[in-house]
Amino acid sequence: MSSLSWDIQSIEDTLESFTEIQSAINYQQAQQSLQNLVNQLDLSAEEQQGLEQEIEHLSLMLEKMENSRLQIVAFGLVGRGKSSVLNALLENDLFQSGPLHGVTTKMEAQNWHLDHYIVGGLSQTQVELLDTPGLDEVDGENREQIARQIAKQADLILFIVAGDLSKLEYNALSALRQVGKPIILVFNKIDQYPEADRQSIYEKIRDERVKELLWPEDIVMVSASPLITQVKRSPDGKVEMTKTRGKPEIEPLKLKILEILQREGKSLIALNSLFCADNINEQIVKRKMNIRNQAAEELIQKSVLTKAISVGLNPVTALDLLTGAVIDVAMILSLSRLYGIEMTQTGAIALLRTIGLSMGSITASDFLASIGLASLKGLLGISAPLTGGAALAPYLGVALTQAGVAGFCCYAIGQITKTYLANGACWGPNGPKAVAENILSNLDETSIMNRIKEELKLRLSQTYQN
Repeated sequence: MSSLSWDIQSIEDTLESFTEIQSAINYQQAQQSLQNLVNQLDLSAEEQQGLEQEIEHLSLMLEKMENSRLQIVAFGLVGRGKSSVLNALLENDLFQSGPLHGVTTKMEAQNWHLDHYIVGGLSQTQVELLDTPGLDEVDGENREQIARQIAKQADLILFIVAGDLSKLEYNALSALRQVGKPIILVFNKIDQYPEADRQSIYEKIRDERVKELLWPEDIVMVSASPLITQVKRSPDGKVEMTKTRGKPEIEPLKLKILEILQREGKSLIALNSLFCADNINEQIVKRKMNIRNQAAEELIQKSVLTKAISVGLNPVTALDLLTGAVIDVAMILSLSRLYGIEMTQTGAIALLRTIGLSMGSITASDFLASIGLASLKGLLGISAPLTGGAALAPYLGVALTQAGVAGFCCYAIGQITKTYLANGACWGPNGPKAVAENILSNLDETSIMNRIKEELKLRLSQTYQN
């Protein structure tokens, strides 16, 4: 071997070694990321209801990474030979197959032992083959939905055909392509076609049918269970034709799979597990936030009503402002606990101050209105006995208006706080002022007043009747 050839080989070996090391590091980081995701779900018993399957899937993804389990799933229409292809890869008839329509009625899985094929970093990887029912069987819509769900968890997809693609097959392949997983198109049963026809069908599939979906290198031709015709002459001179099963011609597919596993097997497991987990986590987070947002809305409404009544009933001006601030701080602290974010009273006061500044004229108007209305309410309260109760009706009207202003401001503070906490105790892409303006621009003052008006009237009237 020349010095130049040796140097090139040395460089290639070094690069291959570096790639394997980097792949192992990436795999460990992905596994740790998934572990952190499972550990930090932070779901209450109520939030877990209806998410049991998603949570279980997350655990399965983590188990899959811990065991380095790579899943290869076979899809296709009925009669294309999915089970036969998998059996040929296994070199054993472990998957049920036969001439009956739709022999496979449920998903089946078998381990594919490849210790004598796999080298390098994949020596510990478990490869699992999964067979699925035909996509065109009875109740096909539900089965296709299940198939897509399985495909999301799979690492590699084998799409089996037995000739030119039908429209149904093309649509199914397109749907699986959208899942974002590597796909090998397996043209099975090539033994049933003359050589010229076989090549013609292959080129049509490659150049026309799947040109926008797959690379030409991802199409292989096999004969998983070839039929061999034998002609025999009986003693009485009759010619009899019999068909027997020949040796599978599966080597192109096996080599293609092994090439993928050796080159990027661990990366497939890591990426697909994380993508699947991320999708499930989005559903969990959405469910969690919907429940917490609903609970937050109820908490805000209770705080609005409490503040409105407290301010409306309180005849002392200074206590109006103090009571309102205490209720606002208590609401912020309750919301922070609801969203699982630790916050001290000092932090809540600081957040209230920030929100007050961001609300600008709204809080200023609230402050001035509270002082003015409270002063008027105090005068009417003092004069009520002197006027024989004639000032009571105006007093109630002022109290109701003051309560409405306080409730409106409390509602706005609650909504801004909820947005802040829902973003993980940050303002998201915008600052507090932008968030405040966005929320306040969508507030319907009339509807807020209407939500509390009747209850305020009832509470106030009952208080003064007593």
